[in-house]
Amino acid sequence: MRLTLLCLLSFLVCGLLAGCANIVPPQGGSKDVTPPALLSVSPADSQLNIRVSRIEMRFNEYVTVNNAASEVTISPILPFPPNVEAMGRRIIVTIPDTLLQDNTTYRVSFGKAIQDIRENNPATGLDYIFSTGAYFDSMKLSGYVVNAATGKRDTGALVVLYDASSSDSIVVRQKPQYAVKADVSGNFRFEGLPGRPLKIFALRDANNNMIYDGADEMIAFLEQTVQPDTVFREQAALFLFSENDSLNPGVAATDPRSQRGLPPRDKKAAEEGFSYTVIADTSDSRKRTFDITRRLDIRFNRAIASLNPARVNLSFDSAGVSIETAMEIIRDSTAPDLARLSADWKENTLYTLRLLKGFAQDSAGTDAAPGRYTFRTRRDDDYAKLQVHIPSQFAGRQFIFELLRDNDTVYHKPVTDTLITFTRLAPGSYSMRIILDKNENGKWDRGDLFGRRQPETVIPYNTPINLKAGWENLIDFEEPRARRGSLPPGRNANPPD
Repeated sequence: MRLTLLCLLSFLVCGLLAGCANIVPPQGGSKDVTPPALLSVSPADSQLNIRVSRIEMRFNEYVTVNNAASEVTISPILPFPPNVEAMGRRIIVTIPDTLLQDNTTYRVSFGKAIQDIRENNPATGLDYIFSTGAYFDSMKLSGYVVNAATGKRDTGALVVLYDASSSDSIVVRQKPQYAVKADVSGNFRFEGLPGRPLKIFALRDANNNMIYDGADEMIAFLEQTVQPDTVFREQAALFLFSENDSLNPGVAATDPRSQRGLPPRDKKAAEEGFSYTVIADTSDSRKRTFDITRRLDIRFNRAIASLNPARVNLSFDSAGVSIETAMEIIRDSTAPDLARLSADWKENTLYTLRLLKGFAQDSAGTDAAPGRYTFRTRRDDDYAKLQVHIPSQFAGRQFIFELLRDNDTVYHKPVTDTLITFTRLAPGSYSMRIILDKNENGKWDRGDLFGRRQPETVIPYNTPINLKAGWENLIDFEEPRARRGSLPPGRNANPPD
């Protein structure tokens, strides 16, 4: 009896312990990283004299289709894309064969659209090729795309091909026959092209419709057709530009009177009187903060109706004596709410600006409040020095040298000397370029698609220039290797006879 009771208690304890134990799910195996494998395709790949309307692909596992609209492409491009569906272990592709052209090679590329169901591993490198004629098109075409405004390679362009008989307006009306994206170096390559002349364009296609829509997009074109070849060789140099100047990098900043760094307009202040801000650090007169290479800006909360220079006084401190100095203050021609004051600034000098009552009025006759502002200029050691040696082939009025800091144009003048010297540059990162100003109008001119005018050539200096305070720098402007002997805008390597 005692033994039976002892066994019963043992069973109860074991049951309690089992009830308190953690439940651990069974451990699975390693993650599946193997993509689906294609077992068969019908009709067979790479057939001649066939008009394929339905493709059935069988895989070794269950598959799904992801992002078919962007991943699955057919070349030449059809007005309507193929329909791609997953059915268990099969992929069914339906092509409207009435849209297929005679004697044409078609390539269906699946990108990363076909994936397994469990881990979404993509089956990459899948292409299906067929020809409606007795041969496969095998010609090649290559080239590169340049952002015309900067002179640097463009990495986001879509390069498109049309039949040679098409007009220039085809690019605004119809999708291309062939399309490929430029790579990270701005280069592009077409394969499987027909052996006939083609018209070529490049687009910055903002809405991905493969059509040039103007305003918010960029365009490049060649004046002649291109002829695909049996081997890859650099045949086409496309210079991308916007017909809207605001989209061309650097164009809006060619006026050195940049408004970069100005505070935003205060909408609330616009309703509370005629106020202004002096763009200078007046917090500590011991700090050398004011850039003596710039003008002193005064930004108002609304347009200036009148400005009275006689009510503006500028003086500097000389051994404790305040000395009035000559200055000029004007309203900015492009910004009606901005006044600019220029003077022959001295280095490391304490200046005092006095704005007397009546120095500025708005259109309602409201006077701006008087004010007194003190600030100290930088000294020469706070700046970097730079000398740029320009090759003799770029000397002349038809060449413009530009020095830029970020998006601000620091210098923009024709090349009249092969040595350009800058004695006071703020420390920072700079870039430079030369514009081939064909019409000598003093600025870079964009292209015109329907006017068949190419943009003016820009030759960049591709190495960033890092300037430090107190340092002197001597740089030889060298044309980038990739551009030496390259094709000018609008030309190709084999123009028609």
